[in-house]
Amino acid sequence: MPLQNRVTPEGLLIATEARGTLMGNRGGAIHNDQRQIVRPFKSRQWITCVLQFKDRRRVVMTPRLYTELFFLDEATAFAAGHRPCAECRRADFLRFLGVWPGRVAGEKLYVDAIDRVLHGERVGDRGAKVTYREALEHLPDGTFVRREGGLFLVKGASLLEWSPAGYVRCFERTAGEVVEVLTPRSMVACFEAGYVPAVHPSAALLG
Repeated sequence: MPLQNRVTPEGLLIATEARGTLMGNRGGAIHNDQRQIVRPFKSRQWITCVLQFKDRRRVVMTPRLYTELFFLDEATAFAAGHRPCAECRRADFLRFLGVWPGRVAGEKLYVDAIDRVLHGERVGDRGAKVTYREALEHLPDGTFVRREGGLFLVKGASLLEWSPAGYVRCFERTAGEVVEVLTPRSMVACFEAGYVPAVHPSAALLG
């Protein structure tokens, strides 16, 4: 039986047999000794990591250690509110810092300050996902939206429908349509500034 450790673009944790391309965590252990999720997060430090790093090996959801979470791809992780890890994804983390909105040239950015901003943009009252509405034509590639009950990745002139195993259908991006945006505002600003999030190989098969 699969563990409840796969993250959706909405930030929900689900159980699925499908495998992800990135790992991550939410600042510590959010599971119990029976490897069941008991809280949505432990701290504001929500990160994404590579699946393998320096030959480190561990049993997933070991009691009292951080909870390993998995993502279909980087775009999904960003939508859920997870940023690149400063250790195992150092190059991506530095690229992310380089396009962080509102930064001043030469200014030193502190990770905790960034995490505070992101936490306010992803978690609202009673832990609900923070979203906002925007016209589709104003959204950069890599952004996730929710429309008609589905979850969609913005990619060029298309919207690609998300599933735990990959992208499954392609729809035309319609000018003038206003949608619910799942990706936090600051991360969307990073995409607009040039950060291109990696997407699952299935996206290339749809256009």
